[in-house]
Amino acid sequence: MKKTFPLTDSAHKPARVVERIKGDIRKYLKRERRKTLPENVDFWDFDCRVGESADSAEKAHVAELPGKVDQAAANGWSEVYMEILAIPGHRSVKEPKEVETDDAETEL
Repeated sequence: MKKTFPLTDSAHKPARVVERIKGDIRKYLKRERRKTLPENVDFWDFDCRVGESADSAEKAHVAELPGKVDQAAANGWSEVYMEILAIPGHRSVKEPKEVETDDAETEL
């Protein structure tokens, strides 16, 4: 999804417009996550960019998107640009941490 959302609307209060934008983002993410995964893919990951325009958009994590919309409204932007692209995600195996033991504690 590459879309520019207006933050002002003559028929709605600014807080409702911001909530509508967040709802659209959540709906899009849910819809993309429901799609069937290709083989050897563990989950859908998202490559996101947010900014006042497409040229000034900066990379953001998917969990930061609602906060970025709030921030854009607080900064007085007239619109906010969202780019959310679904990409295949692969889980990485974390190695267990080694626990160091003191010899003095084990002798007691």
